[in-house]
Amino acid sequence: MVHTHCLQAGKLFNVDGWVCLVTGGGTGIGLMNAQALAANGAKVYITGRRFEVLENAAREHSPNEGKGEIIPIGPCDVTDKDSLQSLVTDLSSREKHLNVLICNAGISGPKADPGVSDSASAIAQELWSKESFDDWSSVFTTNVSSVYFTTVAFLPLLQACSKSEPHPDQEGHSSHMAGNVIVISSMSGIMRNAQKHFSYNASKGATVHLTKLMSTEFEKTGIRVNSIAPGYFPSEMTTGESDEKNKSELSDEKVKGHGHKVPAERAGHDEEMAMATLFLARDRYVNGSVICVDGGVLGVVPGN
Repeated sequence: MVHTHCLQAGKLFNVDGWVCLVTGGGTGIGLMNAQALAANGAKVYITGRRFEVLENAAREHSPNEGKGEIIPIGPCDVTDKDSLQSLVTDLSSREKHLNVLICNAGISGPKADPGVSDSASAIAQELWSKESFDDWSSVFTTNVSSVYFTTVAFLPLLQACSKSEPHPDQEGHSSHMAGNVIVISSMSGIMRNAQKHFSYNASKGATVHLTKLMSTEFEKTGIRVNSIAPGYFPSEMTTGESDEKNKSELSDEKVKGHGHKVPAERAGHDEEMAMATLFLARDRYVNGSVICVDGGVLGVVPGN
């Protein structure tokens, strides 16, 4: 039996002393993930290709109180196995285990509009001329293959959590737990609309399914794998830029201009992404799930 006081939010979602890693953690949703964990006591390593961006994110957003911190590590190109191995070696020299791995790095790819005409010839010309095999390969390498190889590379450190100091459960009993992986996919991988970028949406659909595959195949290690499928959140991908604090702004007007209804009528907030991050990080009874944080979009556009 759990006593009522054990169900306080601060106890349920406490990650005090945890070790975490976020790829693409210097801006956008990755930075939101990092902030959420660090604000609640975790030591959060962030990596990416632009080390100066990581340094600025750590400087601007490490918590002012508590034990949590944001630490740049790398740089790392998650599409390169040698670079990933160097990252594993570096982190292993600093930490004995990894509680949470967040695979967030991604790219949007080319855009081509199948809505240009009702003519099959016109549609074919639009898509044929504005996309290439190289474009598709690049998008899938970053959005799908890198998630797989990043997770595989860190499996030993993630499993090592079960051999680390036990974590007390809600009644104070010692409890060992393996690490867990949170894959940042997208609502675009669930809907049937191409949104003018077939390659991106197809890749995110693959990322959603990859999450389910890994959750099943890695279950015997004790490692959980889940996914957050965001809707419209401010990031360099959705706005094209970041400010001096590595943050982006996505106006309500731009969100409403995507050609379909967004029931929330706005972009998602940092706090809303943080809630999903902490839920998946802490709830050990959830594995292989995809949590949509999309402002209700998937309820009104064609999906499953």
